Amino acid sequence: MELDHVFVCTARDAPEAERLHALGLVEGTPNVHRGQGTANRRFFFANAMLELLWVHDEIEAASDLVSRTGLLERWRGRAGPACGFGFCFRTSAVPSAPTPFATWDYHPPYLPPALGIPVATNSRILSEPMLFCSPMGGRPDAAPLARRQPLHHGLGIQELTGTALVTPHAERPSPELGAAVEAGLLALRRGREYRLELTFDRARRGGEVDLGPDLPLVLRW
Repeated sequence: MELDHVFVCTARDAPEAERLHALGLVEGTPNVHRGQGTANRRFFFANAMLELLWVHDEIEAASDLVSRTGLLERWRGRAGPACGFGFCFRTSAVPSAPTPFATWDYHPPYLPPALGIPVATNSRILSEPMLFCSPMGGRPDAAPLARRQPLHHGLGIQELTGTALVTPHAERPSPELGAAVEAGLLALRRGREYRLELTFDRARRGGEVDLGPDLPLVLRW
């Protein structure tokens, strides 16, 4: 498996996206998750996507269908006790390849009924990120031209080559999070506050920016 996209919980309408614009990142199309109560703003790269996510309808997000994902609590607690991140993975070669962690099937209203999202069974552990798999993901640079998102950025970054979660609970991961780390899908580091560190193009140019406190995000390129 490989990383498909990461999400960061933000304020409503994600005004934090302006920090990314200022760096020269070009925004793709936004999306609303019908029936899930969430919406996003998105930035695409050759092999992955960065999603700024917020809850726009708390009633939908608190419904029995959605509540097990922990999305509402992650969004509400993003500046405090909850981990406001999510990691979505996709199969890179064998479509039927098993996930490295135990999952349950989530059938959100915005997908056809027969199509489910495998969500890791640690989804109610709010001190950990949401882990899930895309039922139809693929590299953004492999999308048909008619549906391809902007991939060229003023910052000059192209591929996401490293993903690390900084967390106060790095020494005590659940079996699901531990399995994702063991599989090389993300790195885990200890820190006083939650932070996501994304490395592009193997940091060959030596650039780095910390977008905190607006975004708990560090970019390296």
